[in-house]
Amino acid sequence: MKNIYQLLCAAAVFLCTSALFSQSTIKGKIIGSDFSEPLPGANIIEKGTSNGTTTDFDGNFTITTQATSGELVITYVGYTTQTITFSGDQDFGVITLESSEVGLQEVQIIASVAVDRKTPVAVSTVKAEEIALKLSTQEFPEILKSTPGVYATRAGGGYGDGRINLRGFDSENVAVMINGVPVNDMENGRVYWSNWAGLGDVTSTMQVQRGLGASKVAVPSVGGTINIITKSTDAEAGGNIISSIGNNGYLKYGMTYSTGLTSKGFAATVSAAKISGDGYVDGTEFSGFNYFVSLSQQLNDKNRLTFSAFGAQQEHGQRYNRSTISELQATESGPRRANKDWGYKNGEVYHQSFNFYHKPQLSLNHLWEINDNSALSTALYASFGSGGGRRDEGNKIGASDYRIGSSGLQPIDFDRIVDENIANGASGSTDIISSSRNSHEWYGILSTYKNSLSDNLTISGGLDTRYYIGSHWYEVDDLLGGQFFLDNESDTFAYGKPLKVGDRYNKDYDGIVLRYGLFGQAEYQLTDDLNFFLAADVSNSNYKKKEFMNSEITGSRTSDAVDFLGFGVKGGGNYNLDVNNNVFVNVGYFSKAPFVISVFLDEDTLDANKDATNEKVFSVEVGYGFRGEKLSANVNLYRTSWLDKAINGSYPGATPEADRIYYNLTGMDALHQGIEIDLRYRLSDDLTFTGMASIGDWKWKSDVSAIIRDQDGEEIDVVDVFAKDLKVGDAAQTTFALGANYRFADRSRIYLDYNYAGNMYSSYLVTSRGSADLPDTWETPAYGLFDIGVSHTFDLGSFEAVLNGKINNVFNTEYISDSNDVDGTAASALVYYGAGRTYSVGLKLNF
Repeated sequence: MKNIYQLLCAAAVFLCTSALFSQSTIKGKIIGSDFSEPLPGANIIEKGTSNGTTTDFDGNFTITTQATSGELVITYVGYTTQTITFSGDQDFGVITLESSEVGLQEVQIIASVAVDRKTPVAVSTVKAEEIALKLSTQEFPEILKSTPGVYATRAGGGYGDGRINLRGFDSENVAVMINGVPVNDMENGRVYWSNWAGLGDVTSTMQVQRGLGASKVAVPSVGGTINIITKSTDAEAGGNIISSIGNNGYLKYGMTYSTGLTSKGFAATVSAAKISGDGYVDGTEFSGFNYFVSLSQQLNDKNRLTFSAFGAQQEHGQRYNRSTISELQATESGPRRANKDWGYKNGEVYHQSFNFYHKPQLSLNHLWEINDNSALSTALYASFGSGGGRRDEGNKIGASDYRIGSSGLQPIDFDRIVDENIANGASGSTDIISSSRNSHEWYGILSTYKNSLSDNLTISGGLDTRYYIGSHWYEVDDLLGGQFFLDNESDTFAYGKPLKVGDRYNKDYDGIVLRYGLFGQAEYQLTDDLNFFLAADVSNSNYKKKEFMNSEITGSRTSDAVDFLGFGVKGGGNYNLDVNNNVFVNVGYFSKAPFVISVFLDEDTLDANKDATNEKVFSVEVGYGFRGEKLSANVNLYRTSWLDKAINGSYPGATPEADRIYYNLTGMDALHQGIEIDLRYRLSDDLTFTGMASIGDWKWKSDVSAIIRDQDGEEIDVVDVFAKDLKVGDAAQTTFALGANYRFADRSRIYLDYNYAGNMYSSYLVTSRGSADLPDTWETPAYGLFDIGVSHTFDLGSFEAVLNGKINNVFNTEYISDSNDVDGTAASALVYYGAGRTYSVGLKLNF
């Protein structure tokens, strides 16, 4: 018996020793070829087994294999799969994964993508995988709501009507670029997200650079830069089919196909999707068609051409006019869904507020790799927008007496208005539906030259030129049963004429912008751990206006050109204290031209605003970063002084029947300062926690006067605006977020996010700030929302299938997302409520 026992022990030792010696320990660091940045979360699998691991925040990995020799398969979304052979213990050092998309290099040169622990800016990056996991039925800007300094809402709740603020600055002062090409409106700086409704389907990477940012274009932003890099042309053949459903009749389906890179250097990717739904808010039905095309041709070893086209043709009902809290809570639909801007006509839904637009953007990119050290990337781009937003004339549409029911927020009774217009006979319509039409042609060239003069010094520079002509007019859409409509604006040629459907009236003019500039930047790597950069730009903005509606002449008349010379300079440095810690600082000053709408105040005249002047911005920021095996964290402090800002906007009249009031303020000063913290902690390969806190102190610092105009552009009054020391409104000054992402199976994930918004003040009513003794604007109640989602990948025949499910606002929290102040109290504030619980379920089949 003793001999048998000894024999079993010897066998056990032998087996354990054999297993031990048959294992290998493999190490390495995985980076991407496009950014030369680490790829955290890359998957490393021992081929033929389920044994695997993922990279940490710095792209590092260690895996103990089950065999002494074999192959490791490395995968990461957006990069081609790489297989490496190992034999025994090995340290592979840096392993570079090639991008699975052709044409990204030229885009990244133009787009000024920030590099972690090198570019001295505060930056957050969202990858395509996270967008696919979390976007759901949310507006595209909402995917950034857990980013420090960001406040994003759906505004009125219509499809594509979302908005985003960055460090308290609205979209007019946040540069939004798609593949390095600016998309902010050339006349007012705004971003209309409905024009880009399909971005969630084609975005490869979205990077938010807060503050001065790394963008080199000649017209810098104030609050920051949102850099959206779309998919280019896939290097591998294949595609996918998608379909998803959601609350309130949400339906989306589409397809993507890629030819892959052929032996002759050609590749093509096309994508299209159809979307429709009833909308969460009453009267916000929507439909749209999104498309994306990318064609790439490698001309030779040094030259490549890439053509891309994308856009979204859409139409949707809107909730344009805000209401008081008591009005909203008294409705049958409830405060979150109630909408005063729609009704019924002939038994069908009919909208008072309605938007329709199509803005395709075309781009031709050329990359010339001159030699190993230098490259020239040039983008020629154009966009052609056409569409508008619905308006109404008369005093019945929207009035309480012309609604179905007793409440002022019940649906509009358009049938009654039609009957009364018919009864008017030869007197014509008292009320009609028209539209404010906007079309534009936009052409530009953005060219960047980059040269690594030495191992330490890299210079870049280029030109940014844009030409834009925007046409704006009112057009009769629906006479609502009447024979004609008489325009009552006496200083236009349409005055007193019987207008029919399709006739123009009220306004008809072109805004013309020519902007051209130069930019340059030098980056110096003093040591492996210390680098500096210095950038400068200069640009000229040339504005003109061409008017067609004036009653005094036949034909058109053109204003004198008005020029504004702008410039900017910024610099900074990053110091890597060690492999884990780094600090950075950046400082900048720039002078930027006002927008066209601040230069030509009246739609009917050509007179330039003599008070229009450049806005000045001085900003300074310091930051600290930590990168560990499990913890990644950032802390940023910023202070931005803004002088001579021009502000334009509108608000409802004193009664439902009254026209909207429009205002223009010049010479506003503001101070935005705060602290931001974000972190990511990987508890294990399967479980990751994220967190963010942002505390701002944003105040107006001056008192000014404002010009008040009616809907026809006529000056009503000039009022004093005592705004000094008021809190900047329209965005939460305190936000924080917590999140968890858990891989509960090899191909399955679940996430839970919590987002809090507080210290949020209403935007003030210009005509109600006529005294220095008035209280601060109304502070809206703080709120917190939970979102949850799950993703499961499985094989369905020959397809790889991905099933996603998401619920936003899990606990159906009731909250106010946007508010306009009237007298500092909640009772009079005009508000939008945010959406309640929403959901979606989607399926993607990859082939």
